[in-house]
Amino acid sequence: MFYLMYKWLYPLGKEIEFFKVFNLFQYVTFRSLMAVITTFVISILIGPRIIKYLKIKKIGQYIREIGPKTHYVKSGTPTMGGIIIVLSVIVSVFLWSRFDSFFTWYCFLALVGFGLIGFIDDYLKLIKKNTKGLPGKIKIVGQFIVALVLSVLLYFNVNSYFYMPFFVEPIFNWGFFFIFFSMLVMISSSNAVNLTDGLDGLAIGLSLLVMATFAVFSYLSGHKIIADYLRIPFVSGSSEITVFLASMGGAGLGFLWFNSHPAEVFMGDTGSLGIGGLIGSVAVAIKQEVLLVLVGGIFVMESISVILQVFFYKTKKKRIFRMAPLHHHFEVGGMPESKIIIRFWIIGIILSLLGFVTLKIR
Repeated sequence: MFYLMYKWLYPLGKEIEFFKVFNLFQYVTFRSLMAVITTFVISILIGPRIIKYLKIKKIGQYIREIGPKTHYVKSGTPTMGGIIIVLSVIVSVFLWSRFDSFFTWYCFLALVGFGLIGFIDDYLKLIKKNTKGLPGKIKIVGQFIVALVLSVLLYFNVNSYFYMPFFVEPIFNWGFFFIFFSMLVMISSSNAVNLTDGLDGLAIGLSLLVMATFAVFSYLSGHKIIADYLRIPFVSGSSEITVFLASMGGAGLGFLWFNSHPAEVFMGDTGSLGIGGLIGSVAVAIKQEVLLVLVGGIFVMESISVILQVFFYKTKKKRIFRMAPLHHHFEVGGMPESKIIIRFWIIGIILSLLGFVTLKIR
């Protein structure tokens, strides 16, 4: 629909004084701001209806007995709330994104592809009452297929160089191995956000920080003059990613409205896998994979805590954390849930600011 508005209304703004306002449609910044507002309003409007439907259908969260005892009160809380985010974004993208952009379809495929895997997992666990959900091996295969499709598309549309912050020139060229590297980033990011989604508002709050950071980097990377001045990789057309991430940001804020402590709804794997997969896909597209490790540092720490916990328990029958992922370690230790969330958000803000610092140290 935006593309139609752009093709029909934007020319009027160039030719007729009365329609000058339509010139705004050409600007990524304007469309991004409108996308934020659109998805926020939509998610606020549809959120209560979806939450009510989930309650009626008794699609509620199952709380493990081995988890923190403070979570027992959350049993039955509606989940699969990631649907709120996805539906809001679809409408906003339809209104404000350019359909003639490769990156619009690329981001859409990343969100829906990884989100669909999460939806199937949620569906099996919550509707079919299969507590194990989608078997781990099948889930990985699904992520592998989505990541492979995205990586191949990216391989033929962007360069395959590997860049490091603080270095102007690329470190080396991945060549064909770029496909496997990008798949690793996407799958790791998707699972990292999924592991972090254990406290009210934690994962979505941190995701908003990462997406906001990458929205700015996408905008800068898509402008040759700005990219050359800042000495960051230029990726032609990547500024359109900003509009998509802006849509995600507005939807995320709307979802946080209901997901903040105490949560009225959880995003489930539908949301966490989709958001994580999208973040990883964007990082690879704009050549900021290393920056993802920095800005998404909390996601990295959460993943590492699980890996270390499993490794030490299998090899030495010992646990180095009270419970993994890391946020549960502090929770079991007696720290209030709200304090853990806020402190992790604060760390996330600092990491995002450090990400912006890299723009000036090159």
